[in-house]
Amino acid sequence: MEAVSHIAQFVSDLWQIHPFGEGNTRTTAVFVIKYLRTFGFDISNETFAHHSWYFRNALVRANYNNVPKGIFATKRYLEAFFRNLILGEQNKLKNRYLHVLSESQSAAGEAPKCNICTLNCTLEELALLNFIKEKPNATQKEIAAHIRKSERTVKTMTVKLAEQGIIERKNGRRNGYWLVKIEK
Repeated sequence: MEAVSHIAQFVSDLWQIHPFGEGNTRTTAVFVIKYLRTFGFDISNETFAHHSWYFRNALVRANYNNVPKGIFATKRYLEAFFRNLILGEQNKLKNRYLHVLSESQSAAGEAPKCNICTLNCTLEELALLNFIKEKPNATQKEIAAHIRKSERTVKTMTVKLAEQGIIERKNGRRNGYWLVKIEK
């Protein structure tokens, strides 16, 4: 999914420039939590705390290159972390998967995908989908307040997602509800 890839790249770049000094990884995690909350995601520190070493090592792997040894930076581990955090997937986050030597053994295996990941959704669209999944009777005004966007932006997003066949409005405007047609 484009949104997960974007957030992984953004966080990786932020962590790499080391703006927070001592405690850079912990502060980056807190920043990410607050950042994702601005899009309406209900993110807690639990995932970061439970997988702190994985998160840190995934950040390293997203930035580490050793060309003579054929080692190149990869965001796939960081993306797996964010897919669990944002999409609720259940990717196994094990530090042994990040070892450089294990990469040549598992290079043929592809990262697991979900149906929604092929849609190239933005973070805002993903936040909208998560919200209407939880609250199908939500009005566009309620959605806008939750994801902190204008009602016009929500209208544009819902029209786009409906045209793509991702969501559908059932039973009209006043007494209707949203149906998310693609499950995570």
